[in-house]
Amino acid sequence: MDTKYVFRNGPDNPPTTLVLGPKYMASRFYHLSPPEDLMLATLLLRPFPIYSSSETENAAIVTKEKYGSVRRVYIVCDQENDPKQTWLIEKVMVISGSDHMAMFSKPQELCSCLQDIGDKYL
Repeated sequence: MDTKYVFRNGPDNPPTTLVLGPKYMASRFYHLSPPEDLMLATLLLRPFPIYSSSETENAAIVTKEKYGSVRRVYIVCDQENDPKQTWLIEKVMVISGSDHMAMFSKPQELCSCLQDIGDKYL
């Protein structure tokens, strides 16, 4: 689509930065959100660094004992066009009719989910 990769280390090396394009953002993240929120997001967008596995492999060691000690709740936006990280899901809450940006497309429902999570886990 209109997403761009930047190769700061030269064209023969992996990309170093990703810049999401407005068409990509509109189709993947904001397709049910108000147009003014998409416009603001495109204006505030910054390049996203891409790290190679060799740069991050020693950054944090995740073990089942440590990772498993943290309670996880996943809020699913049922109209989201972004793949879900199902391996992270322990408890699922669904926001019907929301795209990836639930804070814009269904803010009241998102607040309700967050309140329920706080009531149950804090």
